[in-house]
Amino acid sequence: MSDREKIRQKMQEKGIDFLLVQFVDIHGSAKVKMVPVSSFDDAVDEGAGFAGAAVWGSGQGPHSHDMLARADLDSYTPLPWLPNTARFAADLYVDGESYPYCARTNLKRVLSEARDKGYIFNVGMEPEHFLVTRKEDGSLEPWNPDGADGLSKPCYDFRSMAPAMDYLQELTTSLNHLGWGVYQADHEDANGQYEVNFDYADALTTCDRITFFKMATSQIAKKYGALATHMPKPFSDRTGSGLHVHFHLADAASGKPVFDSDSDKRGLGCSDLAYHFVGGILHHARALCAVTSPTVNCYKRLQLGSGLQSSRSGFTWTPAFVSYGDNNRTQMIRTAGPGHFEDRTVSAGCNPYLALAAYLTAGLDGIERKLDPGEPNLGNLYEKPLTEILESGIQILPQSLWEAVQELRDDSVVQEGLGPIAGEFLDLKTQEWETYDTQVTQWEVDQYLTLF
Repeated sequence: MSDREKIRQKMQEKGIDFLLVQFVDIHGSAKVKMVPVSSFDDAVDEGAGFAGAAVWGSGQGPHSHDMLARADLDSYTPLPWLPNTARFAADLYVDGESYPYCARTNLKRVLSEARDKGYIFNVGMEPEHFLVTRKEDGSLEPWNPDGADGLSKPCYDFRSMAPAMDYLQELTTSLNHLGWGVYQADHEDANGQYEVNFDYADALTTCDRITFFKMATSQIAKKYGALATHMPKPFSDRTGSGLHVHFHLADAASGKPVFDSDSDKRGLGCSDLAYHFVGGILHHARALCAVTSPTVNCYKRLQLGSGLQSSRSGFTWTPAFVSYGDNNRTQMIRTAGPGHFEDRTVSAGCNPYLALAAYLTAGLDGIERKLDPGEPNLGNLYEKPLTEILESGIQILPQSLWEAVQELRDDSVVQEGLGPIAGEFLDLKTQEWETYDTQVTQWEVDQYLTLF
């Protein structure tokens, strides 16, 4: 039986009546066309058509030919909150040709290039997110139905988490029925903030799952009177949300990891290949930042030092230095185990397909050029004086979207990771910064109205 017929049989058994053919815009936002299950073959072979210029970053204008989203059979995902409907992640086509402005197609291109070099990119992502409600004046506050989630340090706290257990258990059960391997969930460092962790997979599968996770949280949270948001920093005085990336390369032929080593002189259990990959990430880190932290709001999270002024808990938990270390959360990249790295700077607001395509390209550049990341940083970077850090040669990650975009303009390797999307991305992010920069905020009115 063909894969198509196997999926068709599964849908019949589950009583699937409708399909969501889902793609993403340049921001990583899920976009869909709904089609009846009777149009399944058309969705796979031809695709669901739409006007490309109606979504951000498509590379199309109102005169362009129709864009079609073709369902990927491997991404079949029944909707837990709508049992008669299934989601298929889709790749974009125009005039019958694969469309290079598709973020998912672009990631597949980079993954194929890595495979040609002998590598598979395996990734786990940790989606932090908030549950919030709107007050009568339209402002946000953390979802807090029984008033117990008010601690300055609510991370892992039972009473703070208890009201969200029904939400987290329904989310966990739903995702495990899909075979995701959710193995833990917790209350994070900010009031109303949660994280759900699920198994490693290849980079494409993980991106498809992160996109679906955002769809699922938005719908399941509504049942509990909350709005789920993956906005990086919805509250100025609380920790922001990351999408921490755990990663390693594996051998394309055997599937075995190639980042670990028993003879690591640095004592972290990592191979030379792993260090070269990290060397590439650090070398391109400031340009990568534009892709992994691609919104104005991301830089309210990505701050120097411990961020004592911007988090009630005392820490932002977001390193802002271009560094790596041992199992040390003050570093951009920590070594979470032999051959296992975690980048803690990646923002919840990124497009995961673009972020991982750029990230892998930078890492492979490090392997090709045998870039050395230097010795690991073992101390607490939050406590070191800035002058001492800079004198040691450690760079600071961009502190605004504008600064990051300028770095990306000058980095041809990271742009290559984005393919033709790079130009569209740079234009859109420049416009985003310029629009933001002309706004007059309430803080400015409060600060300056009667100052002079």
